[in-house]
Amino acid sequence: MKIKELFIGDTDNTFIQFFRSLFVGGIATLADMAVLVFFRELFGVSESLAAVFGFIIGLAVNYIISTFWVFAKAKVKNRTMDFIAFGIIGVIGLGLTQLIIEPFAVQGMFGEGILVKNAVFGSLLPTDKYYIIGKVLAVVLVYMWNFFARKFFLYNKAEKNAQQ
Repeated sequence: MKIKELFIGDTDNTFIQFFRSLFVGGIATLADMAVLVFFRELFGVSESLAAVFGFIIGLAVNYIISTFWVFAKAKVKNRTMDFIAFGIIGVIGLGLTQLIIEPFAVQGMFGEGILVKNAVFGSLLPTDKYYIIGKVLAVVLVYMWNFFARKFFLYNKAEKNAQQ
């Protein structure tokens, strides 16, 4: 495999798609995190609601870049339906994010998170910043869900070849 293939041209190669998706996910995550911290720190919005705002921006960034660079050949030819399906997988990821971030939240969906109540990280980090640790964990786990679910359900090479 040439280095050029990692960055240029359409591909059905899962390794190359995964590699490219890391970059796209990184860009989308930066947008997501920036919005999360912006709304939480500047406007005092709860961690959970700020995560929703970040998710929306991250999803849009991810879809736009992914459809042109990572998964150029969609099963669904209608862009609107493709985005809806892409978004549904993302919403499931958002649910997973909320479940993961909840124990780290000062103002979670179910009140104060268990890790915050017990000040698990002691003096290493103020409890009102624990949500950042939860978000980092969520990013890793939800990235895996998003990539493989989208690859299997929306952009699976094996099914495309079976239809030809």
